Amino acid sequence: MKSFFEGIQTIFVDFLFLPFDALRRFELESWFGANIINWIFMIICAIAMVYWIKQLKLHKANNDEYQDTTAHSFFK
Repeated sequence: MKSFFEGIQTIFVDFLFLPFDALRRFELESWFGANIINWIFMIICAIAMVYWIKQLKLHKANNDEYQDTTAHSFFK
């Protein structure tokens, strides 16, 4: 039974955690390089937020939104 759990340990430590170990070593050389994926996601989210706000302003300018508070019967 002990060898079964040691086998699981070997799979995780020697294979599955290798990318995380590489990032940990790379962070000592370049913090920005190690966090490039986070920077990419932040840029994508910022672009999406700007697009969303522009679309909201466009719909508000065209009066496309239905803002009646009695839109649902349970509000009456």
